Amino acid sequence: MSFALQVLIRIKPENVEPFMQKLMDNASAARKEPGCRTFDVLVDPQDRTKVMLYEVYADEKAFETHQATAHFKKYLAEAVPLLASRERQFWKRVN
Repeated sequence: MSFALQVLIRIKPENVEPFMQKLMDNASAARKEPGCRTFDVLVDPQDRTKVMLYEVYADEKAFETHQATAHFKKYLAEAVPLLASRERQFWKRVN
């Protein structure tokens, strides 16, 4: 059963460009992980400070592996402080 994550992000307006670069670096690396099935980055067309991530992993273990990677740890350390808010919600796909 797939393990999915939805992340609703609000970027501080002055940090949009640096945050997006760090986010895309993380997304690009995550997409290469064997357990990552999908890593979509979506931006509100009316407000570029609002971003949604939709990530799908083979299972919860694959997600845990993702969180242990150097690129994710770098993202947490460098990108998350640029945010006004970050809300995560976990989902399991029903087959």
